[in-house]
Amino acid sequence: MNELGSLGILSSMPKRNHPPFVCSLKSLIFLVILSPELLLLGTSLQLQDNAYNGLLFAIHPRVYEDQNLVPKIMGMITEASSYLFNATKRRVYFGNVKILIPDTWKAHNYSQAKRESYEKANIIIADWYRKRRDDPYTLQYKGCGEEGQYIHFTPNFLLNDNLTAIYGSRGRVFVHEWAHLRWGVFDEYNNEKPFYVAGHNQVKVTRCSSDLTGIFVCEKNTCMQENCIVDNLFKEGCMFIHNNTQNATASIMYMQSLSSVVEFCNASTHNREAPNLQNQMCSLRSAWEVIMDSADFRESLPLAADVLPPPPTFSFLRTGDRVICLVLDVSGKMGEADRLFRLHQAAEFYLLQVVETHTYVVIVSFSSQGLIRALPRQIRNHKDRRQLASALPTTVVANAGANICSGLRMGLQAIESLHGNAYGSTIILASSGGDGNISNCLSTMINSGSTIHTIALGPFITENLEELSTLTGGLKFFASDKASSNGLMDAFSRISSGTGDIFRQPVQLDSSSEIVDIHQHISRTVTVDGSVGNNTVFLVTWQTSGPPDIVLQDPNGKKYFTEDFNTNPGWRSSYLQIPETAKTGYWTCLLNNTHSSPQALSMAVSSRASDEAVPPVTVTAHVSKDRIRFPHPVIIYADVKQGFYPLLKADVTAVIEPEVGEPVRLELLDDGAGADIIKNDGIYSRYFFSFTVNGRYSLKVHVHQESHIRRQPNSIPGSHAMYVPGYIVNGNIWMNAPKKPTGDGDIQVQKWGFNRTTSGGSFTVLDAPAGPHLDVFPPCRIINLEAIRKEEEIILSWTAPGDDFDQGQAASYEIRMSKSLQKIRDDFRSSILVNVSKLIPQPSGSRETFLFTPASLTKQQQQQLDRERGEGSSFYLAIRALDEASLKGPVSNIVQAALFVPRNTSSVTVREFLILRGVLAAVGLIATICLLIFVAHCTFSRKKKSKRNNRTKLL
Repeated sequence: MNELGSLGILSSMPKRNHPPFVCSLKSLIFLVILSPELLLLGTSLQLQDNAYNGLLFAIHPRVYEDQNLVPKIMGMITEASSYLFNATKRRVYFGNVKILIPDTWKAHNYSQAKRESYEKANIIIADWYRKRRDDPYTLQYKGCGEEGQYIHFTPNFLLNDNLTAIYGSRGRVFVHEWAHLRWGVFDEYNNEKPFYVAGHNQVKVTRCSSDLTGIFVCEKNTCMQENCIVDNLFKEGCMFIHNNTQNATASIMYMQSLSSVVEFCNASTHNREAPNLQNQMCSLRSAWEVIMDSADFRESLPLAADVLPPPPTFSFLRTGDRVICLVLDVSGKMGEADRLFRLHQAAEFYLLQVVETHTYVVIVSFSSQGLIRALPRQIRNHKDRRQLASALPTTVVANAGANICSGLRMGLQAIESLHGNAYGSTIILASSGGDGNISNCLSTMINSGSTIHTIALGPFITENLEELSTLTGGLKFFASDKASSNGLMDAFSRISSGTGDIFRQPVQLDSSSEIVDIHQHISRTVTVDGSVGNNTVFLVTWQTSGPPDIVLQDPNGKKYFTEDFNTNPGWRSSYLQIPETAKTGYWTCLLNNTHSSPQALSMAVSSRASDEAVPPVTVTAHVSKDRIRFPHPVIIYADVKQGFYPLLKADVTAVIEPEVGEPVRLELLDDGAGADIIKNDGIYSRYFFSFTVNGRYSLKVHVHQESHIRRQPNSIPGSHAMYVPGYIVNGNIWMNAPKKPTGDGDIQVQKWGFNRTTSGGSFTVLDAPAGPHLDVFPPCRIINLEAIRKEEEIILSWTAPGDDFDQGQAASYEIRMSKSLQKIRDDFRSSILVNVSKLIPQPSGSRETFLFTPASLTKQQQQQLDRERGEGSSFYLAIRALDEASLKGPVSNIVQAALFVPRNTSSVTVREFLILRGVLAAVGLIATICLLIFVAHCTFSRKKKSKRNNRTKLL
């Protein structure tokens, strides 16, 4: 929790792409005296007196207007509030809910949105594009107990009542997804592993709780579970169908659609053996244990038994005219390191190419005082863009300081001249200094309803500049003074309208900068893929007087030269807008330095969607925290997708640039290991901990994919409610329609690959050592340990961690086993150690395998295993890695293994034994009877012969 939260001023709250901050002591003291209402304006969702207030729904602007959609949302939340209240033992419910109506719908009596936008929404309502899908899901790619990004519902899910037979009532589905989003718990089912083998050779369904009942169905007919299992694999066409009527009350994270399910699995009902993500990611803890450990419940007590929560209230908002205000620093420091030149280049490109048509633009400059350079002007055509660009500041005020508050107040004054307030407006503040008195205008800016994005230029900016962004929901950027940095251009290109309509927004294809020697050249190849091509612009900037020689060649061989570009020699920039739609394929740009000394040459390429039915490929990057203290790492994320479909097998590289020193390049991975918890979800991530200095760091991400088929995942991204195949109702099987398949057909196969570049904002590092230091970074946790039985061997497999988190090469592994699930989880060190002396770790990211035979245990270990409490022949294994400094990584996920005779063989042997025993018993009985008859016969014969002899003697 941030410092404000720890003082009880702010509750923990989820925000998309806006991590928490730590403010300076001076501003903190100032904020303490602010009213709660004032603080609420700068935040989003809050938990107050057991009620979640500020929950934001946003409808995508391309959703067709339907008068039934909003009432359906209201009905869902009203039902969900009551269900949530009971499921959390009277602890929380939904209070005020905001619904953001898009400006593409007809205007009604809606309130004006302040800082609410589609991109900041907790729940989005949008279509999937192309192939219809209606799976509700939560985009969740962080660890256990960490908040997700957003919940996604389609309009059809909300409007089509037939889908309730598949997912359950909408209110119940919402609570399932809410638990993903707010509390960071995971699904308790597993479509890839629907069953597992437990003690006593029992085949069980992956579920929670284990008390849920049902039957196996083979091709829509009932069958014995043995018929659904072939060589320990689930036979295709078989499934487990639950009874519609149950006695079990858990779990919401498994199957909330059952009427009896009204609570989350807790410590007593949780199925710790099931191979699901909840067990894998949360170390076998139940969903309720994770929820109870959240900040929400640590600070909230249940309501009294006689108190009922009020129903949710709803606010209906609509965005007004889009207004952007550039507040640009022209103080003396802006004359250093060509800062004003580079700022002018980036701001001009932003006005000419990035800002959406129909937007109002205001321009303000400031040094010791603010100055309005352009009153609100609406962009209707290119002439308006050129006129606004001409109002950008061209000179600095020598020896003048930077009064940021003066510039901000002047910006508000100009914005308010349009409609009387600044609600929904955006301020882009770019500064290289500041007098540190931001607290003097902080209250005014929070109250204004404007969102402030901050761009820090150079290393000498006031430390609390980013507070303006944090408290108003804006983005934070840092642009270094290096001539070879394109940070300013990247920052302006990253700032979007926030509407979510990617068809109307430019996409940055490439951005690069390099120092080029005399009479040398650089060449860049950029792919214009089939999803873009409209309004394609190539921008070239240079460091000294006179443009370089430019040769741009399209995929058909047509060339464009320097004279074909629009050149502004005073501001050292040239751009070329490709007429009509740019041709799909490889574009090559060659820049030749004709100047008499080395200089930095930069290039940026942007384009827009070329087909209203095909969304462009987009990349969104951010970091896990915007303020890090050494030795804690930061996680870098890049979300690569087309529409909502994740794109796989891309080459993703992060470039992290400190205030002082060289940038660091880091490959991001989507392999389900280390920082990346879900494989093939289109979220590429990696740990970063190479902190060379304290201060600000900027993040930039390059994405490239060669020309080949774009592979799609086998399932939708994120965590989602179960698609129920059917139910057993009064002994009859009722099947739902089969789930629509996903795969390569969802996205059109592209002949070409694609390029994308985006800024991930900035973050600040504290307490980093000045020079060499001891190794303080252990290997990361192994999260994908798997165990497969092959005859009498157990094959363990996992992804190798590194010496430092997920980088480098670990020194050794430690594998332990136990029959007790509780012991290996809570007391790993005293569990039985497996001999891994011949197992040498491979470099991080490699796939590791290890063959383990329980028979190889020593006699003492076998005796210890026999003494442990467990069922049948099942046991549990876990692993951790160690580095050369003997630093131990966290214990991995726990897997179960079982050695047993196959079920069919076992049952036949028993049956034959019983038959044999019966036969032998019958034969024995017959033999006994025959023996008795024989003995009786012999006795009778002997007596008869004895009487005959006696009669002869008498005669």
